[in-house]
Amino acid sequence: MSHVIVGDAKGILIPDLKRARSSGERLRGLRCVHVHLRGEQLSQDDLTDLALLRLDLMAAITVGKGSPALPEMIHLAHLLPENPQDRRWEVLAPAPLERFNLDCAALIAHLERELTRAQGVRAVEDGSERVILIHVATPRDRDPEISLEELRELSRSSGLVILDALIQRRPAPDPKTLVGPGKLKELVIKAQQLGADLLLFDQELTPAQVRSLSELTDMKVIDRTQLILDIFAQRAKSRDGKLQVEMAQLKYLLPRLVTQDRSLSRLAGGIGTRGPGETKLEIDRRRVRDRIHRLERELKTLDQGRGQRRYKRKRKGLPILSIVGYTNAGKSTLLNTLTQSHLPVEDRLFETLDPASRRLRFPRDMEVVVTDTVGFIRDLPRELLTAFRATLVELEDADLLLHVVDVSNPQFEDQMEAVEELLGALGLNKIPRLRVFNKMDRVEPALVKAICRRYDAVPIHALDAKTLRPLIDRAQALLWRKFHPEVSAKALALR
Repeated sequence: MSHVIVGDAKGILIPDLKRARSSGERLRGLRCVHVHLRGEQLSQDDLTDLALLRLDLMAAITVGKGSPALPEMIHLAHLLPENPQDRRWEVLAPAPLERFNLDCAALIAHLERELTRAQGVRAVEDGSERVILIHVATPRDRDPEISLEELRELSRSSGLVILDALIQRRPAPDPKTLVGPGKLKELVIKAQQLGADLLLFDQELTPAQVRSLSELTDMKVIDRTQLILDIFAQRAKSRDGKLQVEMAQLKYLLPRLVTQDRSLSRLAGGIGTRGPGETKLEIDRRRVRDRIHRLERELKTLDQGRGQRRYKRKRKGLPILSIVGYTNAGKSTLLNTLTQSHLPVEDRLFETLDPASRRLRFPRDMEVVVTDTVGFIRDLPRELLTAFRATLVELEDADLLLHVVDVSNPQFEDQMEAVEELLGALGLNKIPRLRVFNKMDRVEPALVKAICRRYDAVPIHALDAKTLRPLIDRAQALLWRKFHPEVSAKALALR
């Protein structure tokens, strides 16, 4: 089917064509021909529209100065695949209209073959989405590179394929789109050249920013919070965990629900505006709210069951040792080695989501319950912190917190601080804690010794049971002091 759309002196409105051809390897299937009355060549706006709308061709016809004014020259431009020169389009030499004989269909077919070939190396057979990472740095940011690197790790943990990453430095984030308008256009064009499926922002986006970015880019846009929620949804195994993740996702989604009319405006470079469908939007919002209420009731019932289990543990008088720490610090590995368990572990963020408890007998006739919890991360999404408060409330029953730190990570001090802040937000500051510096095998022994002395920590290698004896002795001494205050430390050492 062929479409002919006629505009006026102000612009042209392209209706929704369902984007059937606008994949990463194909062009839009539209050619724009317009008139320049003053004899000017293709403008920057013309070329930007060519790229943002992914048009097949952009043509401008100039007219002569005679009377009547007759068509004179034709100016033509088309997009280019990714190239070493980072050229986004090719502007052809102007040609007299009466002698214009370019085979446009053959040129477009050739371009689409080149786009397919250039992006073939990035084909993702397993269906993983391809993403560009964006971080907007302000003068108050300590090190945007570190934050962007953590976003890379989160993206890999979620199974995303990272095509590119960029940092834009601004005095302050743009309140509408976070990045500046010029950078946003460059970003969209880059995404089209690379064949990206979505844009991932390191900062949390407001509902208004998500709508603006989606409309201006005509792409899927997510932020760091949504990515973490997606990772949690992938890893949740228990009924409790799945319900908590779903509720967190729905609470995040509710203010961001929007109905879009995907018309493409020539004046706005691919803007999709809100249109009919407000009634359906309200229905969707009501359904989300109803689902949240049902989830809250189910979680309340599950919380009662957890409370009964905690009560039984208290009656038995077993001390509880809870392992906390930044994600991927080695908490589950430590639990496995301490209790000879076989919990799944892997070197990626948020590998362990559901809490696990095992019994451990200390050398001096003392049995404890060791609990592994979900890993923490800086700027933990509010939705997750609220949804998982019921699970993390079990930390309130802990008699000792083992704060596991990856001492080999250059940012271990910032990670320690993030965990301490989250523990404070959960009201757990009063529980005794013991810092455990893991992965000591990756750091010079003299440096490990100095760092442990500075932070009063115990160094370990969680995979090597022989290195855990100082940790076990220190933990038992702290617990014994709490449960048997009548026994002196000297007497305990002689036992």
